[in-house]
Amino acid sequence: MSIKLFELLLQAAIYTVTISVVSILIGFAIAVIVSAMLLSRQRLLALQARIFISFFRGVPLLVQLLLIYNLLPAIGLNVPSIVAAIIGLSLCTAAYQAENLRGGFSSVPAGLVESAEMVGMTPVQIFRRIKAPIALRLTFPALVNEAILILKASSLVSVVGVIELTRMAQDLAGSTFLPLEIFASAGLIYLVINWIVALAGGLIERSLPGVPR
Repeated sequence: MSIKLFELLLQAAIYTVTISVVSILIGFAIAVIVSAMLLSRQRLLALQARIFISFFRGVPLLVQLLLIYNLLPAIGLNVPSIVAAIIGLSLCTAAYQAENLRGGFSSVPAGLVESAEMVGMTPVQIFRRIKAPIALRLTFPALVNEAILILKASSLVSVVGVIELTRMAQDLAGSTFLPLEIFASAGLIYLVINWIVALAGGLIERSLPGVPR
């Protein structure tokens, strides 16, 4: 396989990483809100959060992407296909991240919170100094794993016309008749990207307060 073809795959890989990172960050922001709704004492909010999570965890991502891609024009929102792809990936990962965060916040020892209240800490201080650090430390490995899953799942956005790594590999394989070399190179690129994510996640996790080094 020529260097030119490999460069085209690398360019598509940058597109894949960009879509994935943006989706993961937006998804995390949504997940924080959904997890707060899940832990809310208001049953209606908790019910809405459960419905959201059940839908995006229960429906295949491919169907979600096609549904969003066709739904947006139907309601008058003519957005580029990449925007529809990011919306689909963001909502899907938000459902999984929200469950991870809920588990983390639920695991914060009640005794620590009660002790903080007894010494006069405000709810904001308790959240910032106790709940958030402990929950983040507990859920961080799962969040890194979710990031890797989204990177791989981003290959599905080609169904809505986004030319990411897998779609580029398909196009090049069809035009050069070198499917083995092309897809092996694409697989290697995915492997390297995910290895970097896992390595960076491990380094960040070890730097978190309270984690043995």
